[in-house]
Amino acid sequence: MGDVLAGSNAVWEFEPDAVVIRYSRGARGARLLQVLGERRVPHAALASVDLADGRRGHVILRAAPRPAADPLIEAAGGQLKDSADPYRLIVPEEFSTLAEYYRDELRARIGGGPADDLPGRFLVEAPSPPLSFKAYDGKALFDGRTVSFRWFWTGASSAKWKAGDQSFPVEELSGVDWRSPEMLHGYLRLLRRNGGGPPPGEPDQDPAAVIFGLGYGPVHESLPFAAAVLSAIRAVRVRQQP
Repeated sequence: MGDVLAGSNAVWEFEPDAVVIRYSRGARGARLLQVLGERRVPHAALASVDLADGRRGHVILRAAPRPAADPLIEAAGGQLKDSADPYRLIVPEEFSTLAEYYRDELRARIGGGPADDLPGRFLVEAPSPPLSFKAYDGKALFDGRTVSFRWFWTGASSAKWKAGDQSFPVEELSGVDWRSPEMLHGYLRLLRRNGGGPPPGEPDQDPAAVIFGLGYGPVHESLPFAAAVLSAIRAVRVRQQP
């Protein structure tokens, strides 16, 4: 077991080649972090580490992942609130010297080289399938190989009813487009490889998308789902390389 730095929202354990982050399960913690539970972040996945003043006698130790290293961050696309940032540790001010020490230690160990020297797969693991969640217009399911949308008659558009329930093998996908349910008109859209299928319309009309809203598709359910699909797509791409 490595050295440990405890904050109010998580505990960081420092291993020789990685940081293991265990998130608080308290009632005041972000639901996304509670669902993630624990993540192992290799040093190679990190681009930078900073320490800044926080609120009410706290400091913030924050790491930034390198592009293409973490499927959750790639899927989120900068839409997460600070409270749900999985790379943010809130440390009491009396431990600021210790936080500064670990900041410097991490800075000395992380690579920070060009993104193209990363391996084909993500360096941080995505949540493991099977996963599912209820959107406003249907239920989304992912078994690790295929994404399925099963429409609800109470929410799905006539275009989706006409198209019928949908199944998408990850081999046929190029990516995901996730718009946070905390924003107006949130959705999860699957992107086809080589432009397969009809041109996408509005998400409520697109059979390759499910829409959020009214408590459906919350961040802690839909974002881990999107990250898992994105990770599977990347794994397929790596296997298909010569």
